[in-house]
Amino acid sequence: MTPTLFSIVSAFYSSLMGLALNRSHLILALLCLEGAMLSVFLMLSMWSAFQGPYSIAGTPLILLALAACEAGTGLALMVATARTHGADHLKSLNLLQC
Repeated sequence: MTPTLFSIVSAFYSSLMGLALNRSHLILALLCLEGAMLSVFLMLSMWSAFQGPYSIAGTPLILLALAACEAGTGLALMVATARTHGADHLKSLNLLQC
C-alpha cells in the first residue's frame, strides 16, 4: 500500500470514527461527514486516473456535486435546528417531541 493511499484510507476511517464517537454537536457530525466524502472523492479520483482517461472520469465530479448538496442540506438543517431548539446539540433533538 502506497503512503498516499494509506493516508487517504486512514483519513476516511478517522472521519468515520469521529462521526461515531463525537455526538455532541451537529456541526461536528457534518464536518466528519464532509471529511469522509473528501477522502472518498480523492480515492475515486486516484482510481479513475489509473484506470484510463475515459473509463469513469465523471464519477468523482458527480460525487463532489452530491457532497456539496449534502453539505448545503446539512447546514440548512443545522440552522433550522438552532432556531427552533436554541442550540445545535444532538442530545436536545428528540423526534418524539416534534
